[in-house]
Amino acid sequence: MRPWLNALLAAATLAYPALVYVGLGHWNPLWMALLLCTLPLMRAWIDRNPMWLAAAGGALLLGAAASLQGSWFPLKLYPVLVSAVLLVIFASSLKFPPTVIERIARLREPQLPPSGVAYTRKVTAAWCVFFVANGGVSAATAMWGSDHLWFLYNGLFAYVLIGLFFGIEWTIRQRVRLRALHPHG
Repeated sequence: MRPWLNALLAAATLAYPALVYVGLGHWNPLWMALLLCTLPLMRAWIDRNPMWLAAAGGALLLGAAASLQGSWFPLKLYPVLVSAVLLVIFASSLKFPPTVIERIARLREPQLPPSGVAYTRKVTAAWCVFFVANGGVSAATAMWGSDHLWFLYNGLFAYVLIGLFFGIEWTIRQRVRLRALHPHG
């Protein structure tokens, strides 16, 4: 059941900006606020990570503000909250290793060499920079951008940037691994 629930949560999270955009002016923000609060609560239940409980608390505040104000603006801040939570998770793993990326790398390569650990640390730090930038742009589009611009960035461009980041990192990782296997070649 857990893989299906993870897939459902991932799909709902990816669809969130589109749902907000479609719902603007058509739905009562209360319904979206309920979804907003449910996503991190379910993630906390699945992952047993206290950071998701903090995200659920933040989502609850955003949802309550949206419901009380009858405004969509707090709901448009959810991508900022997600970036902030991911930043805290990744940054805290730099302070208290193993890093998030090292844990992921060890799933494929349990005997990760020290050079691999150092590399995963750098990648984790790079993701932290990405989350700061992404959260900043998400906040700017929510505060000063049109609804359309907010949707384009948070519902499309942010995902494209994440994909590009993964792709570039994967390409660099292959070169780093090749150099480690053939140091004088």
